[in-house]
Amino acid sequence: MWTRVLVGAVAVYIAGAGLWVVASGFGKNEQLLNVSCDPTRELWHDLNAAFLAHYERETGTKVFIRQSHGGSGSQARAVIDGLPADVVSLALWTDTNAVAKAGLLDPDWEKRYPNRSLPYTSTIVFVVRKGNPKNLRDWADLTRGDIEIVTPSPKTSGNGKWSFLAMWGSVVWRGGSEAEAREFVTKAYQRVPVLDAAARGATMTFAQKGIGDVHLTWENEAHLEVKEAEGKLEIVHPGADTPRGAISVLAEPHVAVVDANVRRKNTAAVADAYMKFLYTPEAKKLIVKNFHRPADPEALASADPELYAQYQKLFPKMALYEATSLVPSKKWDEVQKTFFAEGAIFDQIQTAGQQKK
Repeated sequence: MWTRVLVGAVAVYIAGAGLWVVASGFGKNEQLLNVSCDPTRELWHDLNAAFLAHYERETGTKVFIRQSHGGSGSQARAVIDGLPADVVSLALWTDTNAVAKAGLLDPDWEKRYPNRSLPYTSTIVFVVRKGNPKNLRDWADLTRGDIEIVTPSPKTSGNGKWSFLAMWGSVVWRGGSEAEAREFVTKAYQRVPVLDAAARGATMTFAQKGIGDVHLTWENEAHLEVKEAEGKLEIVHPGADTPRGAISVLAEPHVAVVDANVRRKNTAAVADAYMKFLYTPEAKKLIVKNFHRPADPEALASADPELYAQYQKLFPKMALYEATSLVPSKKWDEVQKTFFAEGAIFDQIQTAGQQKK
């Protein structure tokens, strides 16, 4: 559990070796804590600044927003254990729903905002060294003996889960069997030298430490990674340069108000305004600027042709499949149980790899 200690005007939340500081003294309705996943730091920096200005114009009230970033699964557990988030913007439905199962979100959380509370989406792509020296063009290339893959752990990272599901789906969505998918993913993880805990850590491993030949990452993270590398890296949309076409998973990072907390803190109204702002034209421009795919992008064609042209330039056409299509029930709970629960397929693959070593 998180322990709250007041030190003057600062509330310090402590859990084991973890520490989170939230400034107070701004008034009951004037501060929010957004607990988010790793690859959205830059996005929320811009969205928060825009919302603060928007809300002050609309209401005359100043708002103070704190951000917490980390591996999505770890962030969900922190909120469940007492980190007083007003909103969560996590990487997977299962992480957000874990907060709901703990009694912190109302049952209708997914239906509360447009597009199933998804103001933006993303996908998983490859980042490779400049010139693509290993000629990595499609998912099947990942199991070659001369390839090292960098991807975070599915046990702690939303990026890690999405990458796993994209690899598995790259077989199934093209007509392969589950047995073939398991064989492919097992071989791919044998090519992973290190499993970082979160998306940003994996980015540092690949881009700064120079480990690996290909980094499986969020599309937005890939763009930032390439930009910061100043010509040393490039993006591959897997399958784009092949007759089969580009294919990957539709990554769905939901947003939600943490109802139990905002009622206690009396921040429900401003938290709701914050979430609704994410669907405005102003927010959509920032979403595209930060390399995320906005909700209902085709609507931009008439609403904002210039932004739609920018969207088309940034995001090549890809066949993006929902992860729930990989299980019979089409439900996220079964995705979690099948692939990521204790003793499930990912653990089995890891155990087999360790025994082989």
